[in-house]
Amino acid sequence: MSPRTSPAAAAPEDAYTAEPFVPARGGLAALRRAAAGCRGCPLHRDATQTVFGAGSADARVMLVGEQPGDQEDRQGTPFVGPAGRLLDRALAEAGLDPSEAYVTNAVKHFKFTRAEPRKRRIHKAPSLREMTACGPWLAAELAVVEPELIVVLGATAGKALLGSSFRVGEVRGTVLEREIHGRPERLVPTVHPSSVLRADDREGAYRGLVSDL
Repeated sequence: MSPRTSPAAAAPEDAYTAEPFVPARGGLAALRRAAAGCRGCPLHRDATQTVFGAGSADARVMLVGEQPGDQEDRQGTPFVGPAGRLLDRALAEAGLDPSEAYVTNAVKHFKFTRAEPRKRRIHKAPSLREMTACGPWLAAELAVVEPELIVVLGATAGKALLGSSFRVGEVRGTVLEREIHGRPERLVPTVHPSSVLRADDREGAYRGLVSDL
């Protein structure tokens, strides 16, 4: 294998994992630095950069979304696009200070497709294998932040944390108690804010998100 070939590029899909890139010790700053060089799956090849979580290590609430979008990929920060702005508004309306929450994604690189070269990048859902490969980063974030509550934003985040049988419509707005990456956690699933933006009844979908929060 040449020095320019990443392990993920040479490995079969079932061998994708970020595990070798996760430092054994250090806080969020150390994790963020290490994640910038993650080559645990092929998604890093087309993405602009790794988009790691943001917020305080003392945050009581961790919000977990799917993956970075176009704006997040360009800026290197999660939830800075339209869905992120809607989420901040919903959190504030639900009585939660967005600045006191830790926000991250199940997958740290933007996965997208293009209809034509140089056209707008269109979000593409990550596979379960890509979510699993990125799991060690989320496990490390949970171990450092130790949130009192995890807000699960959408089906992809739910499957990454709770397994492939997860259905957000069946459990949204309820408190679940599960073991996640070896730790007992309390979780509240809800819809991803991007689904509110796509909804025919946007106001009704927004009110549902606020209610869950």
